Amino acid sequence: MSAGRLILVPNSLDFGVSADGDLQEVLPLGVLRTAARLMHWVAENAKTTRGFLKRVDSIVPLAQPLQSLSIVELQRAQKGGARHAASPDLKSLLQPALEGHDVGLISEAGLPAIADPGAALVQAAHGLGIAVQPLSGPSSLLMALGASGLNGQSFAFVGYLPIDAGERGQRIRDLEALSKRAQQTQLMIETPYRNEALLGAMLAHLRGDTWLSVSSGLTLNTGWTHTARVSAWKGAPRALSNDVPAVFSLLAA
Repeated sequence: MSAGRLILVPNSLDFGVSADGDLQEVLPLGVLRTAARLMHWVAENAKTTRGFLKRVDSIVPLAQPLQSLSIVELQRAQKGGARHAASPDLKSLLQPALEGHDVGLISEAGLPAIADPGAALVQAAHGLGIAVQPLSGPSSLLMALGASGLNGQSFAFVGYLPIDAGERGQRIRDLEALSKRAQQTQLMIETPYRNEALLGAMLAHLRGDTWLSVSSGLTLNTGWTHTARVSAWKGAPRALSNDVPAVFSLLAA
């Protein structure tokens, strides 16, 4: 029996915010058709995955009833302020693929394995000789970078910054220095309820002539991106929601 594939299935970026939007406005029809036929899933969150599949079913009927699908959660571990896949037996999650069935990987981060613990499962699939197929969908990081107007030729995603105020301030200054030296855009994210704290720290520690861009609620009708120098941000502060994901980008002058 030939091995199945690990299929990276993108989702919308509205989980926990607006789960009743039209998926066809965000995801290609081919993605929805693929999702509708998959029987085996590895998910960051089983509940939201079931919600996603209900929305798929309203457009492309599922091949099997939702209750009969296998949805297994990818265990997570905390490391350095970011979430990573825990290491127990990832092979067991890929067993259906070894038996010839395609397995869908879905996350809360738009594209699986990008700023997402699913990267460990993708690596495990390669180690087992399982083909990995990514499907097209939204990446909040690349959408924010494109909308920012900052350097899209050289950029780095640095994940979460330290929670400790002193360490966070130092990290922001270090990233600004790196950005200036390499003329490289630095992108980061934060847990939504700490969005305001991160923005405040960036305004406190960045130089006035550094460019700062914030993208909030991308793909939502209420989504926005604002780019200005730090001095302008201080003169006209902008409020951030504590329950809507945001991406922060900086580029030192």
